[in-house]
Amino acid sequence: MVRFLRRHSLDKSNSHTHLRKEEEESNSCIESDTAEMQEPGGNGGGGAPPLPNGRTAPRSRLARDGPPSDLDVMKERFAKLLLGEDMSGTGKGVPSALALSNAITNLAASVFGEHRKLEPMAPDTKERWKKEVGWLLSVTDHIVEFVPTRQTAENGTTMEIMSTAQRRDLQMNIPALRKLDAMLIGYMDNFVDQTEFWYEKGGDNKRDDDKWWMPTVKVPAEGLSDVTRKWLQYQKECVNQVLKAAMAINAQVLVEMEIPEIYIESLPKKGKTSLGDAIYRSITDEEFDPIEFLEGVDLSTEHKVLDLKNRIEASTIIWKRKMQTKDAKSSWGSIISFEKREQFEERAETILHLLKLQFPGAPQSQLDISKIQYNRDVGYALLESYSRVLESLAYSVISRIEDVLGADAAATNLTASEAARRQLEMNAPRKLDAREELEKLNEAPASMTLYDFMGWHFDQDELMRKKEEGTLDEAGEAMLLKKAPSLAPKKFSYVDSLAGGVRSPSARH
Repeated sequence: MVRFLRRHSLDKSNSHTHLRKEEEESNSCIESDTAEMQEPGGNGGGGAPPLPNGRTAPRSRLARDGPPSDLDVMKERFAKLLLGEDMSGTGKGVPSALALSNAITNLAASVFGEHRKLEPMAPDTKERWKKEVGWLLSVTDHIVEFVPTRQTAENGTTMEIMSTAQRRDLQMNIPALRKLDAMLIGYMDNFVDQTEFWYEKGGDNKRDDDKWWMPTVKVPAEGLSDVTRKWLQYQKECVNQVLKAAMAINAQVLVEMEIPEIYIESLPKKGKTSLGDAIYRSITDEEFDPIEFLEGVDLSTEHKVLDLKNRIEASTIIWKRKMQTKDAKSSWGSIISFEKREQFEERAETILHLLKLQFPGAPQSQLDISKIQYNRDVGYALLESYSRVLESLAYSVISRIEDVLGADAAATNLTASEAARRQLEMNAPRKLDAREELEKLNEAPASMTLYDFMGWHFDQDELMRKKEEGTLDEAGEAMLLKKAPSLAPKKFSYVDSLAGGVRSPSARH
């Protein structure tokens, strides 16, 4: 057909006989092409129809043979990000920060959502997670801020100039989160070739508890061996340290996020209205004990825990707003003294801290959801979502380990007191005591680096020991002399955010 059009356009002096011959040739070409498309091995099943000019339309990635290539997957991922998840392209998509946050959340759900057993991840699934989360986190390499640097000119004069560097919170937290990610996957890999516990298959899975969708764990009739039991407790403690670190980073990022105005406008003007009479009287009482307060509140269900958390967070924001407002005639004005408001706000913050310790797997509060939804800082969005999915994965692994230990306790017919005694005998990690944790909170320094939080300073103790023994090499000597920088981010209260408005990148730290 193409040949006919070209020759007809170039040779207009041909006779009608010549023209008829060309038409016959073109018809035979079309018939042969149609027959080829209808053949089993041809392109008729997955190909694209020819265009009027004879060219073939490009096929969709879904119609191509074989799995999609990495380039195709990357194109699809970043197309969704650029479109803001609005595939119609009409500009009604979500902001870039929320699109990236949703992308990491959805990726984690597709990778870890069906991982319900204590076993290593499949190699292809593990590779997919590392690859695709690396694509999304590559955005942080281009989020920079201006930092002062010294430059020496050719004539020897030194001048101070402003140069760009990766934003400091990303420079500190992204490598730490990647380390936690690798540690979690490593802990999951440790459960390879386990023979002392297994899971029921298919229709044999019958659980009547609140985790009915999870596979049922089976252990030998005599229970686990002491070695396996202690090893499981050790793995649980290791994963728990990762959980604490991920929670600390996530909580810090959420504190840094600005509170949306739409959330503030939805709050009542009085903290008493948000808390209710009973809770308000308990918090404002002269003799206040946060431990006794939590013991007297009904926290039997997840919904009640979340409701209490929402009420207390709303009251803290109301009280902070009242402390910031000096006009008594304003709707946010207050007749209670500044000192009393500050005392009430500190008590509420203490209750929130104890709730997070006691219920680490509780859903996100209304305030956290509003911050994530209306956040416009891409760096904060990536840090929050990445730390949140790691926190969720760590909590899931701990739950799976507890299922195995629970099956072991049931197999050996242990009572609750006997199980607790066995745990103490094995030097297992004890349950967090609220009063003790509160004392630690009051005695804790104002700032703490992530290295201190995770216990990474133990490497320096090991180097000191080798130095005393005389076995320290030159590389270890250099590491010992090098002082670790303080990487603790500066905290900003809600009052500071109201007074200062939107902070510049350099003012964040």
